Amino acid sequence: MIDRQAFRRSFDEMSAALARRGMDVDDPNGPWGRARALDTRQRELKSQAEALQAERNRVSRLIGQKKGKGEDASAELIAMGEVSRKVKELEAQAKEAEAAFTAVLMEIPNPLHASVPDGNSEDDNVEIHRWGDPRRDEVPPHWDIGADLGILDFEAGATLAGSRFTVLRGAAARMERALMQFMLNTHVDEHGYEEVWVPAIVNRKTMTGTGQLPKFEDDLYKLEGEDAFLIPTAEVPVTNLYQGQILDAENLPIRHCAYTPCFRREAGSAGRDVRGMIRQHQFDKVELVHLTTTERALSDLETLTGHAEAILQALELPYRLIELCGADVGFSAQKTYDLEVWLPSQQCYREISSCSSFGQFQGRRAGIRYRKEGGKPQPVATLNGSGLAIGRCLVAILENGWQQDGSVAIPQALQGYMGGAQSIM
Repeated sequence: MIDRQAFRRSFDEMSAALARRGMDVDDPNGPWGRARALDTRQRELKSQAEALQAERNRVSRLIGQKKGKGEDASAELIAMGEVSRKVKELEAQAKEAEAAFTAVLMEIPNPLHASVPDGNSEDDNVEIHRWGDPRRDEVPPHWDIGADLGILDFEAGATLAGSRFTVLRGAAARMERALMQFMLNTHVDEHGYEEVWVPAIVNRKTMTGTGQLPKFEDDLYKLEGEDAFLIPTAEVPVTNLYQGQILDAENLPIRHCAYTPCFRREAGSAGRDVRGMIRQHQFDKVELVHLTTTERALSDLETLTGHAEAILQALELPYRLIELCGADVGFSAQKTYDLEVWLPSQQCYREISSCSSFGQFQGRRAGIRYRKEGGKPQPVATLNGSGLAIGRCLVAILENGWQQDGSVAIPQALQGYMGGAQSIM
């Protein structure tokens, strides 16, 4: 959530930052226009209430004076009652305006950091660097490779649950588990994260704290009869571990990694990636979460992104690092890097990790604050990123490791987790 004081103090700057996202800040019916109108209304009500309170104080003094002199104060008492009634009406209106203002603030995205490149679509994203040599020969798509090896069963997934679900068998199931263990071990043992195991079901307050609600409710799986949801990413429960707390600045940054299943309805992606495992309703992911100070946020983003890159390099998967332009940055983020892995069957790079800095946006929504010695509490800065999406890693390994005899070479980093096997055949 944006800072109320900054909304008033730096309105033009925030408007410009939101406009870079493609938001129509001049639309009086849009969130930004409604927020401005409600803020103006709040100020007017406050000014009117203060004037009436001053009048009430004046009449109260006059009543005291008249009573002290033994004079009749009935007219003043009637006037006092009328002023008190108007004050109560204004207070009720102000309370309604405050609730409406708070609600509309929840609809406003995070203003972009000044360093984010301008752009109108993903075509304007900026490539930072590449790693590895992309495979240029003809390679079958992962769904054919997996089906031929008998390790990806799309028909069983559809029978059990519907489209965009997959059953992994044999070596694919073991590799999914191997990837999870390898990623967690690397982040804990080499990168210094504390591993946590969190619920895959959270309540509305938790979803709101990281920005999934109210805007993205249609993309979430809601439990029937309960105000609870299946998580779309471990970012939600891991960040909210500190919901409503005041942290000591000396203990920052806090770094957690977590494996969870993730659930997304993909309501806005009809017809996209309908084959294979690129866009599933249920998928596995290892998530990286940082809670840090505002001053460290952007440098910590570079660190977090580097930790995700280290996994791709260890798995010998070619990739590129992209900085998202203003129009492509997600609702809660102020700056985002995407890691895109090379898929030979498509001869292109596809997203496998998104690493973002949120500034104080999530900290303010979730009530997570930190205090420097002798200072006042302020919202913590948060970051997160996939470290990595496990299913997409499996897809990339199948395609990049495919051999002409139909087998798949297993990256050396995973062989110990795969019983010493060097290939799937």
